[in-house]
Amino acid sequence: MLNKEKIEQLQKWIDEAKHIVFFGGAGVSTESGIPDFRSATGLYTNNLSAEEIVSHEYFFQDPDGFYDFYKNKMMYLDAKPNACHRKLAELEKHGKDITIVTQNIDGLHQMAGSSKVLELHGTIYKNRCLSCGKSFSAKYVKEAEGVPHCDDCGGLVKPEVVLYGEALDEEVINKTILALKQADLLIVGGTSLKVYPAASFIDFYQGQRKVFINLNDNPLRDYFYIDAKIGEVFSLIKTK
Repeated sequence: MLNKEKIEQLQKWIDEAKHIVFFGGAGVSTESGIPDFRSATGLYTNNLSAEEIVSHEYFFQDPDGFYDFYKNKMMYLDAKPNACHRKLAELEKHGKDITIVTQNIDGLHQMAGSSKVLELHGTIYKNRCLSCGKSFSAKYVKEAEGVPHCDDCGGLVKPEVVLYGEALDEEVINKTILALKQADLLIVGGTSLKVYPAASFIDFYQGQRKVFINLNDNPLRDYFYIDAKIGEVFSLIKTK
């Protein structure tokens, strides 16, 4: 059962905050029907882990194996924003300055209406031909038979997601650090904080009000902790 006093404290901090950063992981989207990457995928074939398949090296080594896994396990084009996504967008609409830093690639924050979204690991909605640079939709990639190729030059199409072994986008990193340094409220939710370097960015936050919302797991002992599903928590937050 949700702790009423903790929800009231979170509400108070949100009401008083001038610059909020919401830092979210896979748990933010599980209530939209998107499985947690680490718990849902398990082993694939030939004893390869999900991390090995979704890597830069494996993409070029075995595009067929990569796309078979990627399309079935990581592309959920029918997913809809849940209460967390919707409430964050609603708070922004009502005047709250909220920067969302997400480790997810599903685009649900933008779908809900949030405008300041920093995607640390890229997005399934941007795809590009490695030969000529032409852009392609997620639908094009999803519906392609096997490996998607450019309909102009025949080149290999690659999703603009950050694969294991690839560097994060420098501009996204800089904007993330700046937002965290300017924030007076940090809300971290739905993440195990085991994926680096993404998990290390919260250390740039310099404020005192630090909230962690996650079900049954609290690696952040110095944070104000709410043990609950993040969508359930935000469904109780009111806009002013």
